[in-house]
Amino acid sequence: MKILVTGSAGFIGSMLSLRLLERGDEVVGIDNINDYYDVKLKYGRLSQHGIEDPTYGFNRKSNKHEKYSFVQLDIEHKSHINKLFEEHNFDAVCNLAAQAGVRYSLENPDSFIETNIMGFMNILEACRHYGVNNLSYASSSSVYGLNKEETSSIEDSVDHPVSLYAATKKSNELLAHTYSHLFGIQTTGLRFFTVYGPWGRPDMALFLFTNGIVKDEPIDVYNNGEMFRDFTYIDDIVDGVVRVIENPAKPNEKWNGTVSSSTAPYRVYNIGNGNSVKLLDFVHAIEDKLGKKAKINFKPMQPGDVVNSKSDCTELTNDLGYKSKTDILQGISNFVDWYKEFYYI
Repeated sequence: MKILVTGSAGFIGSMLSLRLLERGDEVVGIDNINDYYDVKLKYGRLSQHGIEDPTYGFNRKSNKHEKYSFVQLDIEHKSHINKLFEEHNFDAVCNLAAQAGVRYSLENPDSFIETNIMGFMNILEACRHYGVNNLSYASSSSVYGLNKEETSSIEDSVDHPVSLYAATKKSNELLAHTYSHLFGIQTTGLRFFTVYGPWGRPDMALFLFTNGIVKDEPIDVYNNGEMFRDFTYIDDIVDGVVRVIENPAKPNEKWNGTVSSSTAPYRVYNIGNGNSVKLLDFVHAIEDKLGKKAKINFKPMQPGDVVNSKSDCTELTNDLGYKSKTDILQGISNFVDWYKEFYYI
């Protein structure tokens, strides 16, 4: 297939692009390479694709992968998105471009509306007008908001988000369903639970904790350590995304009002590990790998955060055979090895 991957300099997007290339797909990657976090990391990911000098412009070819090209642009620029779709006959689109960061959404809300909602709308409109019927996109476990259930099921209510970031992801799901219903676009949303691994984002727990311990700096642990996360390794996440791309959503002819499907060609899935790890245990595993103790700064609960996240991925497993395989200790070890190599430690 010829596949557009938005956010291809991001964590998940870059790893997905490589996996698609490995299996023989043609990939066009786009990213605005914003400075929300260190752009050197984004350039490093792109170098894995064979893109050494990303600049604004169309069809910068890879020097490693014959079937890869990169375009630097913002998805909120509608005319640029339309030009891209006009120049390429995409078989599928995977939209992973977004302004990330639950806490950052409190500081810079406009960017979340512009990218996560207006940008996503541009992708939907381009799919509609240029005949792309296979669209997968990133949602988030944060949509579960105030839900008190220990394990988040895809059928649980997501009507009470606690961050603007979560609200934009819920909006994406609503917009996707509307376009599936009105125009027959096959859309699948993936509610990612905490993704980690080599090349991960610097604002995420594993990177922050490792960086702090290595530099002998205090690390912040919120809610006085009573935090639990469903950490999901990047390779497992990518495996799930590829399965979704291969199997676009179909109408549920037996639909009875469930949240995850519809009479339209629309699906939403949880994608996670299915296990909840206490944050302090996560820190101790990093300490063991580094052979060095952390200096922990315990802090209260932060606005927009949730105490616990744990995924029920039954639907994704039953429908597409998804299964998380990577042990948390192995995943942490892989990340720390990458971190030391990337930062010459």
